Amino acid sequence: MLRTSTIGLGVSVALLAASGAAHAAPPIKIGVQAPITGTYADEGQGIARAVKLLAAQQNAKGGLLGRKIEVITCDDQGEAAQAAICARQLVNDHVVAVIGSYTSGAALAAEPIYARADVIQTSDGTSNELLKHGYKTWFGNAAPNSAEAKFTAHYLVDVQHYKKIAVLTDHSSFATGLAEAVVADVKAAHGTIVDKSFINAGSQNFSPVLTKLKALQPDALYFSGYYSDGGLIRAQMTQLGMKATFVGGDANQNVAFAKIAGAAAAGSIIINVPAPADLPYPVAKQFVADYKTKYGALPPSVFTLTNADGMRAVMQAIAATKSVKPAALETYLHGMKSFQGLTGTFAWNAKGERTGSPFVAFEVQPDGSYKILYPTPTAG
Repeated sequence: MLRTSTIGLGVSVALLAASGAAHAAPPIKIGVQAPITGTYADEGQGIARAVKLLAAQQNAKGGLLGRKIEVITCDDQGEAAQAAICARQLVNDHVVAVIGSYTSGAALAAEPIYARADVIQTSDGTSNELLKHGYKTWFGNAAPNSAEAKFTAHYLVDVQHYKKIAVLTDHSSFATGLAEAVVADVKAAHGTIVDKSFINAGSQNFSPVLTKLKALQPDALYFSGYYSDGGLIRAQMTQLGMKATFVGGDANQNVAFAKIAGAAAAGSIIINVPAPADLPYPVAKQFVADYKTKYGALPPSVFTLTNADGMRAVMQAIAATKSVKPAALETYLHGMKSFQGLTGTFAWNAKGERTGSPFVAFEVQPDGSYKILYPTPTAG
């Protein structure tokens, strides 16, 4: 009799456990699409780590809407073809939103797939092509090329008064778009572009094009591509005795730039929003400290934090609307007037363009750190 009762009790407990598991609230799935491997792996890994850290912190508080957050990562390697595969995979995984990707080419390949599936996409892609279709699912984590180009032209022509400016770009949609915008804005500011040349990203030897540019004696060489090439370009400029100031677009702002360029990095200028160390916001300083504690290193660039802001905004939208329905979240995100981000206060306009972000001109220091040259930092 005792044996029968024990068996019956065990069956009852098992049924209750199974019933509880069956009725457990499903997780809220957030995707990360980023270059976890490949040329920009440190950026992609920084993005994934930031999103996972934020999810873990929120889950420790009970999650959202009584549900845990589950992060699903897909490695797009920074390439368009793989990005499209990632987008379809994450859509099939029923994610609510996707954070990523890092490159504009990857973001462009994924954008229409997320739009058709009504999946929110927040990304660091800055090509103005990403705003062309006005997809309601698109939200830029960084300001578009057009905004950066205006600041860059102002800095080159009105602040530094460079008389002769050479422009160098790779063939990516991001870099070519930024270079074209800078050329147009420099000319509009009555500056002089002595040449615009192209490189093949990852080709390692840039001496032929740099030798050609050196002969033109530019005061500044503006490079719109990525840090992996920018560091080498700066180093090879020094080897060739090229005196022009290296000025890089935002994709050069990565700790790897100084490692690649070595001693030649010092004195290079990079245009971007403020770096993590320069962000004056307590919440940003706390996040950077938490990130370092968790992963044993500082974020590789400010793009770790801009993507973290994309994740934070999505979580805020879910909490505020008490919903994971796309229409509710999209309406909320487009309607935010002043989101208090790690990277400052900003908003998204009807096209998903990030507005309100300040740009600065950094100078790379001998130790690889950054010093803001312009605008002059306010004391205190």
